[in-house]
Amino acid sequence: MVHGGLQVLGLALAGAGWAALVAATALPQWEVSSFAGDTLITALVTWKGLWMSCVSQSTGQLQCKSYDSVLALPGHLQATRALLVISGVLGPLALGVAVGGMKCTRCGSEDPRTKAKVAAAGGSLFIVAGLLGLVACSWYGHRIVTNFYDPTVPVNYKFEFGTALFVGWGGAALTLLGGSLLASSCSRCGGGGTTRAYPKARKTPGARSPPSSAREYV
Repeated sequence: MVHGGLQVLGLALAGAGWAALVAATALPQWEVSSFAGDTLITALVTWKGLWMSCVSQSTGQLQCKSYDSVLALPGHLQATRALLVISGVLGPLALGVAVGGMKCTRCGSEDPRTKAKVAAAGGSLFIVAGLLGLVACSWYGHRIVTNFYDPTVPVNYKFEFGTALFVGWGGAALTLLGGSLLASSCSRCGGGGTTRAYPKARKTPGARSPPSSAREYV
């Protein structure tokens, strides 16, 4: 049915978006060194991620080093880490709740309206996870843009958007879209109102039935 198909589509989109957010969290290409100056020879390319920084040489060698201290990191990096970790933790929780409330599954309550509410709760968790990922990626991207246009920052220390940042934005958008489809399933479950059945009036023996037309009065 259309209702069940939208739930499956929403779960697939939200799951794919959450996986993209997890991949973006692990990738080191959040910001890539910019060559906006007059330098023509670029022998080294620097990548910075949430957990490590890497240096790629023109010979193809790649060297990565994890950040030694957590407290010594900038505030925006720590906040981005925290938001994405919370988003990653909410993903499996939202997935379990949404699967339990889908129309095509038989776990939990058999009431369609109850299952639709459970699926909507899972969709709401996906929406929260997507919003956290969107805020984290946008905040980090805003920091890159601010430093790029800051005249006090040397050209060698300017960076541009990396691949992981675009993956994070795309994952957040998919998670929000899929969560919205799951959350809308509660409004699509229909009225589902129960009609009260009234007992039929018993006919007493010897009682005369009311006339069905005006002719019986004559």
